[in-house]
Order: sequence, then C-alpha cells, then structure tokens
Amino acid sequence: MNIKQSIERVPGGMMLVPLFLGALINTFAPDSADYFGGFTKGLMTGILPILAVWFFCIGASINLRSTGTVLRKSGTLVITKVATAWLVAIIAAALIPEHGVEAGIFAGLSTLALVSAMDMTNGGLYASLMNQYGSKEESGAFILMSLESGPLMTMLILGSVGAASFELHHFIGAVLPFLAGFILGNLDVSLREFFSRASAVMIPFVGFALGNTINLSVIMETGLLGIILGLAVIVITGIPLVLADRWIGKGNGTAGVAASSTAGAAIANPAAIAAIEPKFALAAQSATALIATSVIVTSILVPIITAMYHKRYAHQPQDNDNYEGAYVS
Repeated sequence: MNIKQSIERVPGGMMLVPLFLGALINTFAPDSADYFGGFTKGLMTGILPILAVWFFCIGASINLRSTGTVLRKSGTLVITKVATAWLVAIIAAALIPEHGVEAGIFAGLSTLALVSAMDMTNGGLYASLMNQYGSKEESGAFILMSLESGPLMTMLILGSVGAASFELHHFIGAVLPFLAGFILGNLDVSLREFFSRASAVMIPFVGFALGNTINLSVIMETGLLGIILGLAVIVITGIPLVLADRWIGKGNGTAGVAASSTAGAAIANPAAIAAIEPKFALAAQSATALIATSVIVTSILVPIITAMYHKRYAHQPQDNDNYEGAYVS
C-alpha cells in the first residue's frame, strides 16, 4: 500500500492528515486520551514536548554557510514577510477584539491568527518552486526562511504592537530548543545530519497532537474564513515580496510570489503561544483551524500563481553575482 504517497498528494499532507485524524478523535471521542492513558495519552496531549523536540531538530538542520548573494536574497524575503506581518498586526490589534471576533462572517478571526498565517513562509514549497522556476541562489534562500520556524517571531510581533506582553524568560524559553539545535548542528556536521533527518519524521506527530486540541465544529465554522485568510496571505504578503525581490533581491519577482504562502509549521504557533500567554487560549483553537485552511489554500494556489508569473516575467534578467554554492541540509 502506498499510504505515504497518498498522504503526500494532499498539500501539506504530512501535517494536515494526522491533524484531521486527531481532530476526528477529539470531536467524537474526546475522552480517549484519559481512557487509554500512558504513552497513548502522551502522544495525544503532549503537544508542548513534541513541539520542543521538533523545533530543536529544525534548528539543527540549518547551515548558514552560503554566499552573500544567497543571504541577500533570503534576507530580503524573510525581512519583507515579517515586516508585512508586523504592519498587519498593528492594524489588526487596533480593530480586532483581544479574544478575536465573536460573531458574523469573521467570527474566529484574531490578531494571533493573522500574524501566525502571514509571518512564516512554507520553506519546502518555496524551495521546490525555485528549483523549477528560479536560480540556485533563489532556491538557497530557504536557508534563512528556516529561522522563522517556531513561535518566537510571532511572539515578537504581538509583543511589539501591544497585543501581548511576554516576559524575557518566556522569549528565551520559546527559542532555546531551536537555538540549542542550531548551535549543535553548526558545531558538528554529523549532528546536523543526524537531527535534520528527524525534523521531517516529527511532522505527523506534531499534526496529530495539534489535531487533538481541535473540535471539527470549529473547522466547519471557520472554513470559508480560512479560505479568505489564505487568499489574503497571498495578496497582502505577495505584493511586497514581489516588489522587494525585484528592487532589493535583484530578481524578477518569481521568488516573491513563491514565498507568499503560509508555513505548515505555523499551525503549531497558536497552541504554543497560548501555553505561554493564557489570554490567547480562547483564540488559539479557531486560529489553529484558520491557519490549517490557509496552509491548504496557499499550498494549492501559490504554485499555480508562481508558474503563471514566471511564464510572463521569466525573460527579465536577474543579478545573481558570483554563486559559489550553498549547503542546505
């Protein structure tokens, strides 16, 4: 049976299929974790330790040895994406109630959901698109995109706009597993290779544990809004990314379009942040459902839009300087 191949046909399937399975269990058999107990309960409800291990492995997989061209291109895209999410957060914090919208078509929408959906790029999707439509330098821009992984950037944005107040030790605690992995992975190549293999293996377990925090009724209620959010991510982050890629990154804009997605890892941010700041607990469940839908929408549409954009603008020259190669685990 080609189970893995079938799952991977779904955009972000390795995260989303286990997440949906966990949501099914939590919706129709919410007492399952307590009934079975033991390791089964840990697997179903242990989202924080599972996330901690995942962030450690992601950090260990990053190698920053690259040329200035790669760093310029990746830095341009990352800074633009984060800056756009920050501007959105400023506006959202002023207009949206602290616990999110409670009624109407935008019920469930929160500043937490908007920032989490917009501040992280689907690095795997971006790298695969650039392998097909971009240069080696643009594909290598995946290097710095990995630094967006985890809740730290979202926490920094929320804190800077006054939407939340985090103590310094909470920031340190959020990023420490990632930093520990990053340091070890760059001190020892064999450790980087060892732990980086586990980062992909952890994805289904992260999805399953997250699913066990979601009731499917929430997904049904936020389905249309999740689609709108996905479209908003592409438009609101895509336009600045294209402009930045053309003006600063010296590309033709294709890389900017390819980076206008929601990362699968962003699905984990609301739960992780709510564990640190309880005031987000009410918004976290709907935010997780919205982001999951946004991941699907952007995973489907971004490749299509990237191909269309590249077909029209691929003839425009790119300034790639002298590329010497980059190592990406």
